[in-house]
Amino acid sequence: MTIGLEDVVAVVTGANGGIGREIVKAMTAAGASVIATDLGSNAECTGHAHYLSHDVTKSEDWVAVGKLVEREYGRLDALINNAGISIVTKFEETPLEQFHKVNAVNVDSVVIGTQALMPMLLQGGKARESGASIVNFSSVGGLRGAPFNAAYCTSKAAVAMLSKCMGAEFATLGHNIRVNSLHPGGIDTGMLEGIFQRYVDLGVMPDVDTAIAGTSARHPIGRMGRPGEIGGGVVFLCSDAASFMTCDELVIDGGFASV
Repeated sequence: MTIGLEDVVAVVTGANGGIGREIVKAMTAAGASVIATDLGSNAECTGHAHYLSHDVTKSEDWVAVGKLVEREYGRLDALINNAGISIVTKFEETPLEQFHKVNAVNVDSVVIGTQALMPMLLQGGKARESGASIVNFSSVGGLRGAPFNAAYCTSKAAVAMLSKCMGAEFATLGHNIRVNSLHPGGIDTGMLEGIFQRYVDLGVMPDVDTAIAGTSARHPIGRMGRPGEIGGGVVFLCSDAASFMTCDELVIDGGFASV
């Protein structure tokens, strides 16, 4: 068993974010060929990483991703559904359309994307003894609730259960496609800093620095995580070393969800 990804073909969504960039770096360093997608442009993808502008909520964009994979590689070994958004609001003030938007990006995109890429994933499952791998990004917010995060936590809990259902069904059908959810704790990214700023705006935190210090202290390890520490988890789940993992939850949170 190895944790290398030589000859692995992967699609990574949300590649412009802090975690997404590190996933692409980790996977290419491990030997994978990566199609990285996100909104807008990206000048950082070089070597074994190719970038495609992509709205994960649009079926036609997923069709374009599938055509690129088929044309260039003929199969897909790993799909990393990392794209995600959050809103921080009081529950009674959350517009329903915003609740729907969070779920569209965080949950619906997993369904749309997996369905669009199933023909290529099935080919990947045939090509690798350990099977093709789908990694769906949930969060510790999918394991425990948090104030002012109803839309986000609900969507991440849905991703976790969706992953279990997909994994169980694919195994039952003999597709040889493993599906697992990954649950980061507090990771030092621009997205998290934006969440902290919203806490300040809501008057529940005096300033961002206080929010950072408080969140760090809530992790038994004593700090927030680094994006690269999540990239390593993705590499593991896509490798032969995780061949017996499906319908599982990989929690990388410095102990946050345990206390």
